[in-house]
Amino acid sequence: MCSWVDRFLDKVRDSNGGCWEWTGHVKPNGYGQVRINRRALHAHRVAYEAVRGPIPDGLVLDHLCRNRACVNPDHLEPVTTRTNVLRGKGPAARNAKRTHCLRGHAFDSANTYIAPNGARNCRTCRADRKRTERTRQGVSCAPARQRCSLAAV
Repeated sequence: MCSWVDRFLDKVRDSNGGCWEWTGHVKPNGYGQVRINRRALHAHRVAYEAVRGPIPDGLVLDHLCRNRACVNPDHLEPVTTRTNVLRGKGPAARNAKRTHCLRGHAFDSANTYIAPNGARNCRTCRADRKRTERTRQGVSCAPARQRCSLAAV
């Protein structure tokens, strides 16, 4: 009877760029899966822990090669979930890399509003939207002099 290590290595082949491609079961999200002692585990995590030791608490493994089926421990780095997401190519990473809003205003400290959900919003565009909304509702702002004189009454 062969050990789990032998069964694991039977499902690994060398690939381009030094990747160790997982040839066993690959889940729909692209990550390899292996069963050890009747437990389904991520193949890249098993490989990393077998060679490097336990993954530190609160960290996840980032595939530096961007190949989810790779189990080469040299291509895996323990990082925070935030770092892993921002290194990727998903919507969060694309938005974080933007330096200007869709209308071309810079995302700088003076012009950026951070919403409660963490999203960045352009203050200039937000002011334009509010102004347009007030105009549509028929609300006009009184000139500054009138506001002051009304407050004194």
